[in-house]
Amino acid sequence: MKRKYLYQFCFVILGASALYGCKKSFLDVDPVGLNLEVNYYSNPDEAFTGVVAAYDPLGMETAAGTYANKLGPLNAASDDCFAGGADGGADMATWQAWNNYSALTPAVGPQDAFWRRNFVGVSRANIILSKLGNVPGLSTALKARYIAESKFLRAYYYFDLVRLFTNVPLFTAPIEGDAIYTQVQATPEAVYAQIEADLKDAIPDLPVNVSIASEGGRATQGAAKALLGKVILYQNNDSRMIEAANLFDDVNKSGNVYGYELLTSFPAIFRPDNKFNKESIFEISHTPVANSSWNGWDVIEGNVYCQMIGARGYSGNIYESGWGFNPVTDALHDFMYGDPRYQYTIADIDSMVAVGAASNYEPGYQNTGFFVQKFAPLKAWRSTGGGNAELNYPNNVIEIRLADTYLMQAEALVRGGGDLVKAAGLLNAVRARVSLLPVAATIENIYRERRAELATEGHRWFDLVRTGRAAAALSSKGFVAGKHDRLPIPLNELSNTQLKQNPNY
Repeated sequence: MKRKYLYQFCFVILGASALYGCKKSFLDVDPVGLNLEVNYYSNPDEAFTGVVAAYDPLGMETAAGTYANKLGPLNAASDDCFAGGADGGADMATWQAWNNYSALTPAVGPQDAFWRRNFVGVSRANIILSKLGNVPGLSTALKARYIAESKFLRAYYYFDLVRLFTNVPLFTAPIEGDAIYTQVQATPEAVYAQIEADLKDAIPDLPVNVSIASEGGRATQGAAKALLGKVILYQNNDSRMIEAANLFDDVNKSGNVYGYELLTSFPAIFRPDNKFNKESIFEISHTPVANSSWNGWDVIEGNVYCQMIGARGYSGNIYESGWGFNPVTDALHDFMYGDPRYQYTIADIDSMVAVGAASNYEPGYQNTGFFVQKFAPLKAWRSTGGGNAELNYPNNVIEIRLADTYLMQAEALVRGGGDLVKAAGLLNAVRARVSLLPVAATIENIYRERRAELATEGHRWFDLVRTGRAAAALSSKGFVAGKHDRLPIPLNELSNTQLKQNPNY
């Protein structure tokens, strides 16, 4: 019987080397080895470590035997990037299959890594939730916070699952033994209802703010409200748009208690020396301090995506050589050209070579000469510690940031028949940050701004699918409406289970 990734029953990974890291983060815990879950959670320290384990899958760089960083396959599936790489398209077959939709099958695609990452997260959240009521010495306040964090995380993981797969089993408690093989998929409506319930439960007991130095990366009230607003927006019920807008308003309004502000400098958002900045609402951490190496495939804590997207065989200043994945499409280049954010979004390596700013590089598969800049392997951030430098880039991934919530609130107001003046103010605040003139608050202007502002950050494919524009935008890649709006259920998960394959696969 092939291994199933729905649940990990016996062990919770508790060693610090197995947990995703962040600079001076609460996740930097002392190694305590592997512990049987049934014998664990006997004191507050062990309860805390269980919560850390539930955060761990957020930063998974490897899963199901391959790279698991979300950005690569999501960008390849969109019209922002191609899959790229080397070997004429044979490299990273999982990304290639989502880039070329006709090759996407239950056996080949990124679905195994997505499924594993998120169901491991669900499992760990459920385990710690089942244990927190019986931890000796755990204060009432800490118990409430840990429950809230675990529910936030379960909601986060399920939001990814329902957006990517639509039809997934719904677990709200640990499943034991062979019961896993009798589980069936829930309706998307039931999954969304559980996500909303978890976030509403979590909000009151999450902290308003956290210390960046000691707790950077932990969930807050603002993150939960932003995620809840996003969850409502994605369900496309226009009668609930004002409900979503009000949640975003708590996060976005001037002088909000969470301290969020648009940074005056667009490129400063993405600098590894500016982690957890005022624009960051929920951020996934990476660190070089573990000195990850090829001998520790399953415990990489750096951001490997940076290495993946660098130009192959690059020789010159500014960048390190990379592996040539996710070359930026001509379509995104043409869309962004002339926008003040262009140079901070797209690296034009061909032009650098032409003017002598770089000596050379090796054009890879689907090369356009344009590369992702926001997560580029800059020489300034190359690790000088131990391990393998290519595995240890420190770049965090901001999952939700303020410009995103500004634009989502503007969209919700327009779709819900709300205050168009307020919607325009939000839209144009994002534009003003990069010295662009104001435009009217139309849905098309908002969608255009989302693409320009958030390009290559992993939002574009979701935006195209949820707004019904994917078939038109991705037809050149073979996207078929009604099929490619979701990933197939991984083939391994259908063996000896009650799960059903998604339509048309």
